[in-house]
Amino acid sequence: MKWQYNPPHIIKSLFSDFQWESKKSKVLLTFDDGPNYKTTEIILKTLNDHGIKTIFFCVGENVEKYPTLVKEILSEGHEIGNHTFNHKRITTLNNIELEDTIGKFQTLLLGKDYLVKFFRPPHGRFNFQTRKILEKYSLKNVMWSLLTYDYKNNLNIVKFALSKYLLENSIVVLHDSDKSKSIIEDSIKLIVEEVQRKNFQMGIPSECLR
Repeated sequence: MKWQYNPPHIIKSLFSDFQWESKKSKVLLTFDDGPNYKTTEIILKTLNDHGIKTIFFCVGENVEKYPTLVKEILSEGHEIGNHTFNHKRITTLNNIELEDTIGKFQTLLLGKDYLVKFFRPPHGRFNFQTRKILEKYSLKNVMWSLLTYDYKNNLNIVKFALSKYLLENSIVVLHDSDKSKSIIEDSIKLIVEEVQRKNFQMGIPSECLR
């Protein structure tokens, strides 16, 4: 059961240069798949209410659609990571396609005067070739140690994941997408409550990511 929420040790060992946990004894909250006009504003307001700073692993196509949301994310002190340009499973791409979808995102954000330092593969899928492309762009692959399954749109599933598997150095994944819209605000609040209940601390990207 645990491996469904926290990837198995053998995978972490094979890809030890990828980051799986916070480097500090603090919980880092992260968001995948945005920006999204139905959810990003809700997320930003809730984060602000709780004084949380995070990193949004964005999709390039969404960055092009919603430039105002990108500016808002950055202006509120959050970071943006590379989640590829088109959100395809990178294990299905050849080397040229893989470099294109990662490189195109980098260029897109450089055009907004922002240097992206962190990457997360769509659907959590990667292979050994991923490492070579990331090295070319000086990107650090940031995975996670707690998948909440918020995209199932069931707050009880999120609650179970947090109560059972949240650790003091967890990197937690939520989703900035339509799939989690109805529970995203409550999911963030649950994380804050569980961190407090377990006497943990919330961290920020600059201290939790190496």
